[in-house]
Amino acid sequence: MDANTDAAIDRVADVLAATGLVRRFGERTAVDGVGFTVASGETFGLLGPNGAGKTTTISMICGLLAPDAGAVVVKGDPMSTGRCAAKAHLGLVPQEVALYPDLTARENLEFFGRLQGMPAARLRTRVDEVLELVGLTDRADERIEKYSGGMQRRGNIAAALLHEPELLILDEPTVGVDPQSRNAILTGIAELQSSGMAVLYTTHYMEEAQRLCDRIAVMDEGRIVAEGTTAELVALVGEHPVVRLSALGDLAALEQEARATPGVLRASHADGRLDLVVEGSASVMGTLLQTADERGVRVTGIEVDEPDLEDVFLHLTGKALRD
Repeated sequence: MDANTDAAIDRVADVLAATGLVRRFGERTAVDGVGFTVASGETFGLLGPNGAGKTTTISMICGLLAPDAGAVVVKGDPMSTGRCAAKAHLGLVPQEVALYPDLTARENLEFFGRLQGMPAARLRTRVDEVLELVGLTDRADERIEKYSGGMQRRGNIAAALLHEPELLILDEPTVGVDPQSRNAILTGIAELQSSGMAVLYTTHYMEEAQRLCDRIAVMDEGRIVAEGTTAELVALVGEHPVVRLSALGDLAALEQEARATPGVLRASHADGRLDLVVEGSASVMGTLLQTADERGVRVTGIEVDEPDLEDVFLHLTGKALRD
């Protein structure tokens, strides 16, 4: 057992502890020193553009791919491609649908439950529970090939949840699904989190990460370039709200006044609008509106653009999430 494994086992309070993961394919390093933890009841988001190394990282965490360096521990059990103990703690929802199309949803779940060694009575009860959880009870006895893409992905999630794992890993589970199924999937994941399950979530959709994730790691070119809550990431890269005032009057003079106002970092005007980058938009607005009134400038509209994960991601990687 190496030092990385020892360090990971020290974090047995975490459901998942990954340390120093490295994976090379020939001369290309796909994952380069990635490490993070996920606690019980926490949803941890892994964001990155295509080619960032997310799926390779997930494959190593699940024991599907051996790392060249580093270690993964799940509920205190070291993970490797040949070990079953660590794998029993997790459920994986892969990008592609991993169900037999010529079997019904119920038949698929019964088959996977037997592979897990679940007792027959418990399996029957659990199949009904997960079908209800993912909203497929009324379609349980239809073949998977008859399902829509969104329903198939919900069936995928049901299969991953069947054995009641302590860690659920979802690799972009909503790609290509209809809005109704997408919302059902996100609602179900939020309910699992509240029940105490640890969730590792990769996505191309920034709004999903903001809705679900307690902490987020931004991954680019095989490395984690930042980690924290949404608020911490925004603060880390120094992003600030942008206030846009639509107004009538001498905006050049108002711009000069705004530049001298505490909390205003930048100001510019054009086409009947004053754009301001501010620290704490609420505290600055009262002063600006009073100044505008004193200068005879009539404000006709106010728009505040708060920084979000998209801004953070562009700042950190220089590219959009879906690039």
